[in-house]
Amino acid sequence: MSDDTLLTRREFTVESALAMLAGVTITITGCGGDDNSGPNPGPSPQPDGKTGTVSSSAGHTHTGADITAAQLTAGNAISLTLVGSGHTHTVALSQTELTQINAGTRVSKDSSNDQAHTHLVTFN
Repeated sequence: MSDDTLLTRREFTVESALAMLAGVTITITGCGGDDNSGPNPGPSPQPDGKTGTVSSSAGHTHTGADITAAQLTAGNAISLTLVGSGHTHTVALSQTELTQINAGTRVSKDSSNDQAHTHLVTFN
């Protein structure tokens, strides 16, 4: 064998490593910075939505007392529409009440008065 076809130790190591990695996919991810302050905890968990309990009144109840996670964190007052039994009611919730609901505090509100009755809606 001639000397011009022999590999140096370094060339052999590089060629061997490339041969081993030929079918391997390597993915590197990160969020920048290298302050080594510990593991990245990831994004903060988003709150779940909340569903209120609608009391029975005038012999029936309604559905629709659902607050989405986005509504809980948006910082705006909302109005929910309760549906069923051939008519609707609304329940207005302020931003403060949404914050309380999101924190796990019990909040109860009366619905609008439709067809001569209301329903009490309770969250948490």
